[in-house]
Amino acid sequence: TKIYSIAGELERENPLVTRRPFRSPHHTVSSRAVTGGGAIPRPGEISLAHNGVLFLDELPEYNRTAMEVLRQPLEDGKVTISRVSSTVTYPAEFMMVCAMNPCKCGWYGDPSDRCRCSQRDVDAYRSRISGPMLDRIDIVVEVPSVHFEDLRSRREAEPSAQVKERVNAARAMQNRRFGDTGMCNARMGPAEMRKYCELSEESAQLMKDAFDAMGLTARSYDRILKVARTVADLDGCEEIEPQHIAEAIQYRAVNLGNR
Repeated sequence: TKIYSIAGELERENPLVTRRPFRSPHHTVSSRAVTGGGAIPRPGEISLAHNGVLFLDELPEYNRTAMEVLRQPLEDGKVTISRVSSTVTYPAEFMMVCAMNPCKCGWYGDPSDRCRCSQRDVDAYRSRISGPMLDRIDIVVEVPSVHFEDLRSRREAEPSAQVKERVNAARAMQNRRFGDTGMCNARMGPAEMRKYCELSEESAQLMKDAFDAMGLTARSYDRILKVARTVADLDGCEEIEPQHIAEAIQYRAVNLGNR
């Protein structure tokens, strides 16, 4: 509510923000609109998404500078705006969710063979997302196109209420683990990771093989461990087992081109 008040985005009829925010800026957004700024520094999209979701649709279409300014706030959970007259720090603990097509036309890799992009075009499109930026994305999932038979299917999907129960159970495990600190797996530091992400010999060997084969960085190694810790929590396991490591590695195995 304080952030939205400073930004002048509170409604007279609803003066309190009572739900987690969901921000979805257009891909033409400027870097200043993302981080905040102005003569009198105001919060940007990442602060308006504090404790909520920042959704970036068609990620490669965003200005490169606007994308790259997200890197430090994703690590620190805050953004500092410096001006001649003052320096202001705003909170920016947000969950970044992105979506993109596999290529400019959207059909690369589809069995219908409708894609007309050259491999050079595909690589150029995907390489708009830099390696350091990709390193800060915990989970990458490829979603195939929906077929006509799937649209007509009357098969019931898993209800959201059941998914919510699993998520709540995993969050309860984290709350017991971290106590009154308010920390979650994504915000674990080196000390917490040493304590709560200890690996067996089999799991450690699996991580080593992936590290060497995929050319992982220290940052991506840490993020795999944090995701594996969350996968284990969803499974109701106190220890990280090899299948949890394997699933976490799988979420980083998607090739987005030149890095």
